[in-house]
Amino acid sequence: MAPTSHVNAAYPPSARQGVWKNRLVWTLQILLALAFLAHGLMLLFPPAAVAQQINASLPRWFSLFIGISEVLAAVGLTLPAFTGILPWLVSWAAGGLMIVMVSATVYHLSRREFGAAATTLVLLAMATTVAVQRRQRRD
Repeated sequence: MAPTSHVNAAYPPSARQGVWKNRLVWTLQILLALAFLAHGLMLLFPPAAVAQQINASLPRWFSLFIGISEVLAAVGLTLPAFTGILPWLVSWAAGGLMIVMVSATVYHLSRREFGAAATTLVLLAMATTVAVQRRQRRD
């Protein structure tokens, strides 16, 4: 029998899988939070050239709404889990982002912006993973 390391002996395979799964979900949460924080702030405080493009395709009130929602989602993906206060909000924030990403995918496909649609699909998959995994952990 091969010798096992101290770490392997201390944690059975199922516990090691749980640790890695938690790390993966945390990584997804942080990446999503950074992406949506950056995009939300860009919508709230756009450079002049970007503001013209945004205003040409969306009403300003709607881009402000999306920007505020994305910044709040970034907070909702991280703060409850970091503090341990109302951690169930993480799955709700990720679920809200799922709705936004489905809508964004449809919007980009209708404009034949296939690269942007692919990006929103990746973000949708990430948000779905976080929503499902954090919901399961709570049960």
